Amino acid sequence: QIIVDDDDSKVWSLYDAGPRSIRCPLIFLPPVSGTADVFFQQILALTGWGYRVIALQYPVYWDHLEFCDGFRKLLDHLQLDKVHLFGASLGGFLAQKFAEYTHKSPRVQSLILCNSFSDTSIFNQTWTANSFWLMPAFMLKKIVLGNFASGPLDPEMADGIDFMVDRLESLGQSELASRLTLNCQNSYVEPHKIRDIPVTIMDVFDQSALSTEAKEEMYKLYPNARRAHLKTGGNFPYLCRSAEVNLYIQIHLLQFHGTRYAAIDPSMVSAEELEVQKISLHTSSEQEEQ
Repeated sequence: QIIVDDDDSKVWSLYDAGPRSIRCPLIFLPPVSGTADVFFQQILALTGWGYRVIALQYPVYWDHLEFCDGFRKLLDHLQLDKVHLFGASLGGFLAQKFAEYTHKSPRVQSLILCNSFSDTSIFNQTWTANSFWLMPAFMLKKIVLGNFASGPLDPEMADGIDFMVDRLESLGQSELASRLTLNCQNSYVEPHKIRDIPVTIMDVFDQSALSTEAKEEMYKLYPNARRAHLKTGGNFPYLCRSAEVNLYIQIHLLQFHGTRYAAIDPSMVSAEELEVQKISLHTSSEQEEQ
C-alpha cells in the first residue's frame, strides 16, 4: 500500500509481480466494482512468462484530473517513466484520460482497452453523478449489480460474476461512490492528444454493460487500433476467458520486445513467443472446428 498524495487517506493498493529490472511494466486498472486482485489470472500467467505486471486499486478520487495527478505521482514513486496500461471499463476510460493528461511528456507507451468507452455520457447518468456521494452503500451496490449479466451462464462466467460480487462487497461507500462519480461525470476523451499511442481494443460479442454504439465510437476514435474480439466473456473476460485475454495481451506486447519499452525479461522472450504461437494455432483450429 502506497500513499503519494498529501492526503493520508488516499492509499493506492497494488500487486507488483515479475522482474523488477523491467522499467516499462504492464499496469492493470480495474472497473467500478473491481479491486486489484480481479486480475489474478493475468498476474499468474504473465509473470510466469517473464513479464512485470502491476495490478492497482485506486483510492477515493472525485474527478478525473485528481485521479490523473495521483496516478502520475504513483508512477514517480515507483520510478516508472513509461508504462503499458490495461484498463477494464472505467479503468480503460481512466487509462485514456491519463494518456491525454500526460500527452506533453508522455508516460503511456501503449493501451489495451477492455470493454471500455470514451465518453461517460453513454451511461445517461451525468445528471446523477454529483449525488452518488450522498447515497448509502447498498444503493450504490444495487446500481453496479444492475449491469451484471443475469440469466443462464456457463460455469466460468458464473464464477467470474460471483468473484466480482464478492469484490464489490469489500468496497466501502466512499470508494464506490467515487468510482461511480468518475464513471458518470461528464467527460470524454480527446483522441488527437493520444493518436500516436499503440492501442488494442478488446471487447466481447455477448452481453455486456456496453452498448453497441459505445463500441462503435471506440472503433471510430482509434481507427488504427488492433481489435481483440472474444465471442463470449461478458463484463469480465479477464476472469472467465483468461487464456484468450492473456494471449491478446501477449500479442499486443510483442511489438515492444527487444526495445527499452519491453514489459518482459529479454531472457524469457523466445520461450514465451513459442508458447504464444502454440496457443494461437490451437485457438484458430478450435474456431475452425466450431
